[in-house]
Amino acid sequence: MSGVWMFQQNGVVRLVENPKAESNSKHGKVLVHLASNEVITSYSVLERKLMALGWERYYDDPSLIQYHMRSSIDLISLPKDFTKFRSIHMYDIVVKTRNVFLVKDM
Repeated sequence: MSGVWMFQQNGVVRLVENPKAESNSKHGKVLVHLASNEVITSYSVLERKLMALGWERYYDDPSLIQYHMRSSIDLISLPKDFTKFRSIHMYDIVVKTRNVFLVKDM
């Protein structure tokens, strides 16, 4: 079985076997880890990738999931609920982890 894991507008991730056919009817984004070409489908997957890069979990705000890098002032803040993970959060990750992640259209 081949295809692409895609975020739907309600935040659910599902496998789409023909993404080009669906891209005309739905507009969404996916966050892709470039080294593995893996679509980020959960916070646990994202956390593994970020921690491998030296990011640490930051527990200052219980309503958010946050990561920071000791060597910089950067802070990645994400909604606790993965269904609320939107393209603005994806682009924030891309900017703060240059050449590691990419946001693609579904």
